[in-house]
Amino acid sequence: MSTGHVARMRSWHPWAVFLGIASVVFVLDQLSKAWVEATFWLASVAAPPDSPAAPTPVIGDLVRIARTWNDGGIFGLFGSSATILGLASLVVVGVIVWVQATQGARNPLLTVALGLLLGGAVGNLVDRLRLGYVVDWVDMGIGELRFYTFNVADAAVSIAVVLLIGMGLLGTRLGWLVGAGSSDTAGADGGVPGGPSASAAAPGSAAPSPGSAGADRSITNGGHP
Repeated sequence: MSTGHVARMRSWHPWAVFLGIASVVFVLDQLSKAWVEATFWLASVAAPPDSPAAPTPVIGDLVRIARTWNDGGIFGLFGSSATILGLASLVVVGVIVWVQATQGARNPLLTVALGLLLGGAVGNLVDRLRLGYVVDWVDMGIGELRFYTFNVADAAVSIAVVLLIGMGLLGTRLGWLVGAGSSDTAGADGGVPGGPSASAAAPGSAAPSPGSAGADRSITNGGHP
């Protein structure tokens, strides 16, 4: 790793980045849910356009606001199991913090992914503990082909998963973003860090004999003593 990359790795603050990203995701998630809850009626993605329960178009039929209550998992998966999923979320939060503590400092991209995961997990966890369900509101699709309704927390988790998959596929080709080559390199003198290498003879090498030194002087003086 170059000197610039080493300096970059030493100057960044992994916990500040981790908690900062998680906090931004959490705040955006909770604010958006509060706005949707206060502004829109409960909707059904299958409702006809002229129905009071129809989603509100944002970008035509492609992106709509459909306020729904989800007592299952992410994107409405796993059925009605809010209590179990809430307990599972607590375990997931603990694992995320543990991975950040053990590996995040050496891997900036992992820290970003873990921050997104933490913010998303806590955002939906707060909903489950406070309401017994998660507020979903983003509906995307074309015609009757619709994606699962989701929220900001779900989106953050999805982005984090994409980042983790990318890290797994590309590995060290991502360079300093994944901490590749971040270990301390040898000293600038090319030898053992902290010690000169060129000025000291290697162990076991023979010292020049007086005779050879004299011969060198003779050659230097044109062959004359």
